[in-house]
Amino acid sequence: MLKISSLTVEHLPEGCVTDNPNPGISFRLESDRQNVTLKRARITVGDWMTETDSQILVPYKGKKLKPFTKYKVEVRAEDDAGETAGAETEFETGRMGMVWKAQWISDPEYIFTEKKVSPVPMMFRKKLNLKKKVKQAKLYATAMGIYELMIDGAKVGDQYFAPGFTSYKHEMQYQTYDVSGMLNGESVLTAVVAGGWAVGSFVFTRINRFDADRQAFLAELRITYEDGLEEIIGTDETWEVTEDGPYRMADIYDGETYDAAIDKEKIFWRKAAPEQLRFTPNLMADYGSPVKAHEEMKPVSCKKRQDGTLIYDFGQNFAGVVKLGIKRAKKGQAITVKHAEILNRDGSLNTRFLRTAKATAMYTCREGAQEYSPRLTYMGFRYISVSGIDKEDVNVTALALYSDIERAGDFTCSNDMLNRLQQNIIWSSKSNFVDIPTDCPQRDERMGWTGDIAVFAPTACFNFDISRFLDKWLLDVKSEQLSTGGLPNTVPVQGYGFPATMPSMAIDWWGDACVLVPWAQYMAKGNEQVLRDMYPTMKKYVKACRFWAGFGIGKHRYIWHTPSMLHFGDWVAPDVPKMSQWQGRSKWTATASLYNTSRLTGMVADILGEKKDAEYFRKLSEKVSDAYVSVFTDGKGKMKEEFQTAYVLPLWFHMFPENVQAKAAENLAKLVKASDYCIGTGFPGTPYILFALADNGQEDTAFKMLMNTKCPSWLYEVKSGATTIWERWDGLDENGECPIGDDGTDMMISYNHYASGAVGAFLYQRVAGIEAVEPGYRRFNIRPLAGCGLTYAKASTLTSYGRIVSDWKIQDGTFLLDIEVPVGTRCTVTLPDGKVSEYGSGKYHLSCTYKSTI
Repeated sequence: MLKISSLTVEHLPEGCVTDNPNPGISFRLESDRQNVTLKRARITVGDWMTETDSQILVPYKGKKLKPFTKYKVEVRAEDDAGETAGAETEFETGRMGMVWKAQWISDPEYIFTEKKVSPVPMMFRKKLNLKKKVKQAKLYATAMGIYELMIDGAKVGDQYFAPGFTSYKHEMQYQTYDVSGMLNGESVLTAVVAGGWAVGSFVFTRINRFDADRQAFLAELRITYEDGLEEIIGTDETWEVTEDGPYRMADIYDGETYDAAIDKEKIFWRKAAPEQLRFTPNLMADYGSPVKAHEEMKPVSCKKRQDGTLIYDFGQNFAGVVKLGIKRAKKGQAITVKHAEILNRDGSLNTRFLRTAKATAMYTCREGAQEYSPRLTYMGFRYISVSGIDKEDVNVTALALYSDIERAGDFTCSNDMLNRLQQNIIWSSKSNFVDIPTDCPQRDERMGWTGDIAVFAPTACFNFDISRFLDKWLLDVKSEQLSTGGLPNTVPVQGYGFPATMPSMAIDWWGDACVLVPWAQYMAKGNEQVLRDMYPTMKKYVKACRFWAGFGIGKHRYIWHTPSMLHFGDWVAPDVPKMSQWQGRSKWTATASLYNTSRLTGMVADILGEKKDAEYFRKLSEKVSDAYVSVFTDGKGKMKEEFQTAYVLPLWFHMFPENVQAKAAENLAKLVKASDYCIGTGFPGTPYILFALADNGQEDTAFKMLMNTKCPSWLYEVKSGATTIWERWDGLDENGECPIGDDGTDMMISYNHYASGAVGAFLYQRVAGIEAVEPGYRRFNIRPLAGCGLTYAKASTLTSYGRIVSDWKIQDGTFLLDIEVPVGTRCTVTLPDGKVSEYGSGKYHLSCTYKSTI
């Protein structure tokens, strides 16, 4: 029987509110038959209908969509055997560019001039006097800052940090809330607006007021009464504002201060006034993945120190906020909660690595029982200290906060340490997918570093459906590209620039995100539109890279050798101890980057029919590849200056001539063996080193590196008790102490930093063997690779067509493999004995004789 298992609009199965005039409709199919393919599908939206054989983001192309309107979507699919299935959903349009019947408002009397801190949160309110019974009420809101909405004291919606972090000068989101059941005749609508990223202190230099001198709020309440009358109540001078509310401080880094003892009847309110923004952003209905509370974390232990402070261990490092269930308290009683990732040897919190971030929640109680959890900040932590209350008077839990992304994949195997590594990758992803892809969730940073997500995107796409999440961020990447083609190293840039003296500079691997991230999305989900949207940015960026690499003579014209201080190079490579040494490898990393981005951009150009561009970028990549091998090697597969990343990149990208590829892999393997199978790569090389070895006859070396527990290695972190991925391989020594000294990074160490978790792709693509051949896995391979005593492994990932499963085990000398192939796809399976077979959709059981060679 054929079944439509999933139907989405703009990647959402329900609740879609969009301003896209051509929203994309996708669906997945299931069948109890094998070798099923889609013959045709009929998609109907209103009076528009189309027939298609595509299942991925089929665009609506009917009449112009009306604002504030619900549309029904129906899909009827037929397979190659004539079986049919149907499904329906709906979406709602937002404002569709309609002018707001509201004004931006603020408090003109609030003058905020202090540096490196965030403003006092503003509270706005509007007293409603509704004379009729409400049939429907929709609230549309956004803010310069971050906001929380309440009606009669009850929270509206479940999102944190609305309207979200974007490149505010270019685009901002607004949110849509159905508040029909929350209004009565004399309701009070309240909004709290904190500085957030737009006005509050941000980046490690603690710049504030980057986008505005103070917070501002914009909202429109659209009410339809039961008698059909409509009323619109927008923000204007009839609203009231105050800074005397219970939120006394809110800062992304420093935390939140809340005074529940404030007498709300004595708060002084004044009239709000229209506020003129510095710029006019494009306001669009939510198009990302909002931050929400997910897992509720319970502490695994609580210890009381001599000074009475309680130290709670949640057993897991994560990003989020505490939740205090206060059983009894006196009015004015002050509770202080501090956060940290690790403890000092004496059992106290190690807050040294937070740098200037205070990461503190301070709560002043009212009388009696109450609950408190911060709403306008978040922290990265495993441990907290609680002072000001006895253990028996409070129930302490915490909420994990991250963007509302669907878990798509998982990997498990017979090695518990590898399973913990996979969980560490998952938790570091969750902790750093907080509205944008950040670097770390705890210190005074939490910025959208482009290099981190550039190398991690393929792994992220195995584990999560991050289509909306990354599409939102890529829009900011596109918006913030410089006229010269270079890209900021953090997006949104929000006051940070590197290198400060040459802001037009293109930076390898970090800027590469504009190519690598959309390409990862395309291969994972089959969405060609992301390539169309990003192609102008890719093209401009790669040409900027070519410009900066073009100052040499002869083949050196294709060696990117601008001063190393203007690059990150082999960032945090553990085989050299200083930042200057990482940067000193930039000739190799930048030249390999130019080859890879020009090659991929040429492939994108070919897909999009830009044949002239495709030829230009193809020839450029060939010249760069030839230059790398000619300048940096002896021509026989040996680097003139040897380090792991110098071999890894040309091996993975196939820059070496075919007749020396294997020899280069042997030389890399010798380096790895000489380092006792320890990792020596920085950000650019780490995602690819195991592939570079395993795909070139060095499987044994790859597995020994993967399974190594010595420092530096992935499993050393696991052995040391890590529950997330570390920023630095040597984050802790064998005694649990941080050995990092003065290396030029200002004590840069995070214990929740996903970049080197890019090894996760190897677990899926080689150990489980799942690898896309065509975008979206329309065609894919399953070719499992066993080694180092593994006896089973199972991985699955949810694609645009359905779930792929590779589940193998070794039993009594036999290799047993169970696979699942989604409807509409084909899979080529290669067993360890070399047998190759092809399968259409369905579930299959395969086997062969197995003799370990690794």
